[in-house]
Amino acid sequence: MGKYRHEFKHRINMSDFIVLAERLAYIAGPDEHMKNGSYFVRSLYFDSFNDKALREKLDGINIREKFRIRYYDMDDSFIRLEKKSKRCGLCMKDSALLTREQTENIISGNYDFLAVSDEPLLREFYIKLCAEQLRPRLIVDYRRKAYVYPYGNVRVTFDYEISSSGDTKSFFNARDGSVPVPEEIIMEIKYDEFIPGIITDIVNISARQSGSFSKYAAGRYI
Repeated sequence: MGKYRHEFKHRINMSDFIVLAERLAYIAGPDEHMKNGSYFVRSLYFDSFNDKALREKLDGINIREKFRIRYYDMDDSFIRLEKKSKRCGLCMKDSALLTREQTENIISGNYDFLAVSDEPLLREFYIKLCAEQLRPRLIVDYRRKAYVYPYGNVRVTFDYEISSSGDTKSFFNARDGSVPVPEEIIMEIKYDEFIPGIITDIVNISARQSGSFSKYAAGRYI
C-alpha cells in the first residue's frame, strides 16, 4: 500500500521548461525510467458507464480514485495497473504488475482471472470492473522528463507532447490517430512531509499558479 503525498501541478511554457530542467539536472538525479533524456508514457484510463471518474474530477470532489494501465517506451515487458487516489489535496498511488496477455484480456472484457489473483489491487480492480462497470475509455500518450531528490522524497516531472485517443484496442500499437492536447507542458511536484528549500528556489513555486490539470479530462474534451 502506498502513502499519501503532496502533489502540485503547474502549466508552464517552453522557456520555463528548458531552464527548469537544466537547473534541476545539476542537483537532482534522473528517475528510473529516464535513460536518454526523456521517456515515452502510454496510459489506458478506465471509467464507469456514466463517467464517474471524469465527473468527480471536474466537480472537484475531495475523495476520489481512478484506475489506469501504464507502460513505458512501448516496452510491453513491464506493464502496471495503477490506482491513483486523491484525498483533500494529497495523492497516493498503488500498483500491480500485468502481462501483455492479461492486459489484452482486460481490454477485451475477459477479466474473470483477476478475481482469483494473489494481488489485492487486481482483485479490487475486478470488483470495480463488475460493480461500477469500469471500461477502457481513453489512451493518453506523452513524453516525460523526471528528476528525483532524496531529501523529502521529491519528484519533479515535466510532461509534454501530450495526446489522446479513444481507440482503446490500439493500446499496444503505434499511436496513429492520436489528437494533440494543444500547447500544454505540465510540471508536477510530489513530495512527502516537506520540500527542501533548494527545490523551491529552483522551481520558484510561489511565482507559479498551481492547478488541477488532468490529462484524462483534457483528453476527453479535445
